[in-house]
Amino acid sequence: MTTTQTTVIVQNDNGFEINLPKLFFKSGLQGYKIFLDRYTLKAKKGDLNPGDLVLVITVKDPKFPQKEIGLVQQVFEHEASVLLQDGKVVKESFDLISKPLETEPEQVKDRVANALASSENPNNREYWVSSFKDILFDKFIPGGRILAGAGVSGLTLQNCFVLPCPHDSRSGIMDRLKEMAETHSRGGGVGLNLSSLRPRYAHVIGVNGVSSGAVSWGKMFNLSTGLIEQGGSRRGATMLMINDWHPDVMEFITAKHTPGEFENTNMSVCISDSFMEAVKADAEWNLVFPDTKDQDYDSIWDGNLDKWISLGKSVKVYKTVRAREIWDEIVKSAWASAEPGLHFLERSNKMSNSWYFAPLVATNPCGEQPLEAYGVCTLGAIDLSKFVDNKEVDWDDLRFTVSTAVRFLDNVIDINEYHFESIYKNHTGNRRIGLGVMGLAEMLVRLGIKYGSSESVQFIDNLFETIATQAYLTSSFIAKEKGSFPKYEQDKYLMSGYTEALPEYVREEILNNGIRNICILTVAPTGTTGTMVGTSTGVEPYFNWRYTRTSRLGVHTETVPVLDELGIDVNNLPDYCVTAMDMKPKAHVAVQAAVQRWVDSAISKTTNCPSNYTVEQTNDLYMLAYDLGCKGITIYRDNSREIQVLNNIQEEDDVIACSLDDPDCVTCAL
Repeated sequence: MTTTQTTVIVQNDNGFEINLPKLFFKSGLQGYKIFLDRYTLKAKKGDLNPGDLVLVITVKDPKFPQKEIGLVQQVFEHEASVLLQDGKVVKESFDLISKPLETEPEQVKDRVANALASSENPNNREYWVSSFKDILFDKFIPGGRILAGAGVSGLTLQNCFVLPCPHDSRSGIMDRLKEMAETHSRGGGVGLNLSSLRPRYAHVIGVNGVSSGAVSWGKMFNLSTGLIEQGGSRRGATMLMINDWHPDVMEFITAKHTPGEFENTNMSVCISDSFMEAVKADAEWNLVFPDTKDQDYDSIWDGNLDKWISLGKSVKVYKTVRAREIWDEIVKSAWASAEPGLHFLERSNKMSNSWYFAPLVATNPCGEQPLEAYGVCTLGAIDLSKFVDNKEVDWDDLRFTVSTAVRFLDNVIDINEYHFESIYKNHTGNRRIGLGVMGLAEMLVRLGIKYGSSESVQFIDNLFETIATQAYLTSSFIAKEKGSFPKYEQDKYLMSGYTEALPEYVREEILNNGIRNICILTVAPTGTTGTMVGTSTGVEPYFNWRYTRTSRLGVHTETVPVLDELGIDVNNLPDYCVTAMDMKPKAHVAVQAAVQRWVDSAISKTTNCPSNYTVEQTNDLYMLAYDLGCKGITIYRDNSREIQVLNNIQEEDDVIACSLDDPDCVTCAL
């Protein structure tokens, strides 16, 4: 395909020479590798010719296989020799070589824009193809599943899924395991709440024995996650959760203390407001579970304890403890190894626009999407760094981009292939989308505002109010054109904790037009796509100005391009240039709370803490997150994990010890 896109030539003295598209000028070959590996169509294995641009696995590590860009030299019966950038020639089997059919962003833009505009009125279709192409890869980066799968059959275009709590039976657990594996195989990440499963040692009448417990069954989901290759390229991603009332909650909190256990899953505890009140009052807390002998247990029990009790059903108190004991164990475990996280699920439900028809039961693997059973979300991110010129924000351009992106994501729902009828019915019934951001830290550097300062919190509040109001106005406008989501009930929708706080003029538009999408906003990590385009990821500050990143593409040294672009000396930084480790942990939480005010779903954000941060300080941080209105919190204390994805460079080859912002996580791979 002919393209007018500017390129630079990357070459060495051994004959290696490729054209690097303009999109990757900031991120270099690492960004180009991500693009080629994750988001392009691939030729059939063995369809190779001399001179072809390929990706080849050069280090066959099961978790972090090293991939390199190369040029095919010779093709043999079952293998080919490939010239790498460093001048080495390797000979590998066809199975370890992938050939991108799309080598430039314009090709992917054409495929994606045409696919997404196909759901528009034919009279307007060309306009929307052009509009989508104008923002794609420039000011708006869709979720990785959209980039990889739009216009292609067989892959889901959504990143985030939550499956129903497993039915408390062997067949029910196996049914849910099958659904999870099927979702993983299509590129989706899965959240699952185990609270429906009876606790350890509970009586099982059918076999006259006792249950091994919710945590034990969770190991099956962990094992499956590590086995499934997503879309043929990476392992699955899973979030396992348990509610604060479940008798196995302490076992769940400490599950990862045993080496080798639950290595393939994220884990979080679902926290209620009543539990937090008990913690603050140092009160007792009952660990309970429904009476499994109830005649309606098998037909009614689905993990929703409030519904069970509202039906007049009895519960059994397995143990009474101080709420503070559970809380302290969560805090100590998070301090030691960054897990489990916690999610204030009752708060999420009170704020949820779907409160009147679909209770939220768990979150996706990175925690930014609390979802209902068979819930799914369609993700994409605005690159905020593109809206600053001479320390001024182009607010009109930002609003236009938000509007176009909302329409783009809404169209994804219509062209997606759904692998389960239950997911199709649910998603088309509520039309949930998750517009997020990347590049916040770069935006602040360009504006000369110190991330985490009072000035930044005030600016961020204004920024996200602008994004939220424009997104809701756009969704309401689309509803006038195409109709509201099917489960829309005006009075109940406008009673949610979130919509009640929207500006009155936005609520008036919803009253007049309805609303197209049940929820519209989220903040995913964008760990991979942010790295691909060379900007800061999600709403995170820069980890450092120079660091190593370990991923499935290997270990790479990365620098922050904006410093060079603005002529800032890394050895003489202005005071507004701060990194994640420069900031006080409470400043991280203050930023998260400012963003959360305007986000109807949730936020994936890491609160970085120094290695000498204490358990007591961690406790205060978790309490602060709750008091400021956050829906969850994840901390990472430096060097608290053996393997760390982002690492400060102390000496040239000294890679220290976090799998946070994990490029192999489905949602992080946005």
